[in-house]
Amino acid sequence: MDLKQLLLKDAMIMDLKATTKEEAIEEMVDKYYQVGVINDKDLYKSDILKREAQTSTGIGDGIAMPHARDKAVQRATVLFAKSAKGINFDSLDGQPAFLFFMIAAPDGADNLHLQALAALSSLLINPDLVANLKKATTADEVQKLFDDAMAAKEAKDKADEEKQAAKDAAAKAAEASGSTEDQKPYVVAVTACPTGIAHTYMAEAALKEQAEKMGIDIKVETNGSEGVKHKLTAAEIRRATGVIIAADKKVDMPRFDGKHLVNRPVSDGINKAEELINLATEQKAPIFHAEGGAAANDEESTESKSLWSKIYADLMNGISNMLPFVVGGGILMAISFLLESSVGAHSQWFLFFNNVGNYAFSFLIPVLAAYIAVSIGDRPALLPGFVGGYMASQATASVVSSKSPAGFIGGLLAGFIAGWTVVYLKKALKNLPKSLDGLKPILLYPVLSLLIVGALMYFAIDPVFAVVNHAITAFLESMGTGNAVILGTLLGGMMAVDMGGPFNKAAYTFAIGTFTATQNGALMAAVMVGGMIPPLAIAIATTFWKNKFTEQERQAGLSNYVLGISFITEGAIPFAAGDPLHVIVSSVIGAAIGGGLTQLWGVNVPAPHGGIFVTPLANKPLMYLLAVIIGSVISGVIYGLWKPAKKAEEVEK
Repeated sequence: MDLKQLLLKDAMIMDLKATTKEEAIEEMVDKYYQVGVINDKDLYKSDILKREAQTSTGIGDGIAMPHARDKAVQRATVLFAKSAKGINFDSLDGQPAFLFFMIAAPDGADNLHLQALAALSSLLINPDLVANLKKATTADEVQKLFDDAMAAKEAKDKADEEKQAAKDAAAKAAEASGSTEDQKPYVVAVTACPTGIAHTYMAEAALKEQAEKMGIDIKVETNGSEGVKHKLTAAEIRRATGVIIAADKKVDMPRFDGKHLVNRPVSDGINKAEELINLATEQKAPIFHAEGGAAANDEESTESKSLWSKIYADLMNGISNMLPFVVGGGILMAISFLLESSVGAHSQWFLFFNNVGNYAFSFLIPVLAAYIAVSIGDRPALLPGFVGGYMASQATASVVSSKSPAGFIGGLLAGFIAGWTVVYLKKALKNLPKSLDGLKPILLYPVLSLLIVGALMYFAIDPVFAVVNHAITAFLESMGTGNAVILGTLLGGMMAVDMGGPFNKAAYTFAIGTFTATQNGALMAAVMVGGMIPPLAIAIATTFWKNKFTEQERQAGLSNYVLGISFITEGAIPFAAGDPLHVIVSSVIGAAIGGGLTQLWGVNVPAPHGGIFVTPLANKPLMYLLAVIIGSVISGVIYGLWKPAKKAEEVEK
């Protein structure tokens, strides 16, 4: 692709006036509108901001590349802008951005903006070009710099292709003759990132440039948004001294079986190219074994990824697959509560929406556990993860009976137990005769993993939560209802601790029991308010602290407004699973305050469910709503302020 055709002189801004990221985006979008590149500023700006919410396009080294593709764009264009003082663009290296490349592509541009990003990325790895762009004062200078850079790159690429062809021919001849004389060390690499292909191609360029300086031959396969390019052949992999994986997503790994392999985040491919090449050429990286772990996160090939990075990735796999069940089931249940107030609890319309929503909710914990397990142990872990999660979602009648399930905490444990059980089963069975390989996925892995996970859940995890539930219930019963404010505070806080687990269920069951026996709905008001606050707090935080959440989290946060007012605490589970400390602590504080306020103000709600839809039944409806609002705002503000901004490697994922 010819980048010169996209870099328009009349769309350049040589002295950006903006001082903030928002102002910079606004100024560049205005410029596009002025020169006729876009015909709808609001639409294009909205899509730019959506992209920024997913991952900051401030790629580091003083460069930002915001981009969008939509129907507002009239022609594919790259807008160049520069700021003398620099702007905080939430860049991945935390440094201000001085050079900006805003890429606009029409809706049907056939990935033109992705190609432009790739072309830009491969050029901007050159520090001389970046330095010269910072000094440029006119649009003509900028265009000439890119013309020269593109010409130089095209010439170099052509020369490199000729050299590579000669090297490949020599290598084949040497391999055929068995000679190894005069051969340079040879390394193969794969670069990949799931979003924003800039990192994929910058890592490719950095590895190639460093290898050339070190006198080492290298071939880099790119696995970005455009798909796989420069795919490595079996012969090239066989010839390689070592393998480098600079990736933040899974790539095709079994082909590297038996090779010394170093696996790092894609950012290391950009910033630590020399270190990675040394590890590969000196064969200091572990040998990768495809049997028992044919994935990019195999424990023997991820020696440099932190434990938390691996746990976080596994959690996110479970949470992202669980979210549709939370949102779909929760919204239908909310509709059912709305219908109940007008058509009654025995109406087929109420029963239909409520039952379908409940059916979806019955899969929350099993799906969470199953896909955490799959992220760790691949497909064979699906069965034990699903069953372990289901056991955690049901009140157990195992060695210790309980009226409460282990909940999402038990589901998290089930997912990780199932995943690692399969990982170790693969290792334990790897030396079986080859004739039994076909039995592993259809017999040995399913039976043994289910037996092990089922036993741990039945004899250990579920009984522990059963004992916890029994102790909590006994404690609540011993308190009585004498000190109403303290009891309301305790019940409200308990509703937010585990969102469906022993604490939540014990508090709700205690309030239901009291209501059934006395027809006094005071404690129902406390648990109802406490249960509404966690999802509402998350909704508030994702609304007012948008930059701390991904686009998927922000969308899920919006649905939590509906789930919260409907008394569906489970809407907070995906957030609590991914960030338990900040979510649970902030939720408990607000829920406890809300529950206590209902008792301080003498609020009584004679209904077992319904959220704000049963407000007309309350003896003090305004006080009931005020308790919800105060608790939700307190929790939302604590969570929003306390939640840390995402680290660069987490954002890139």
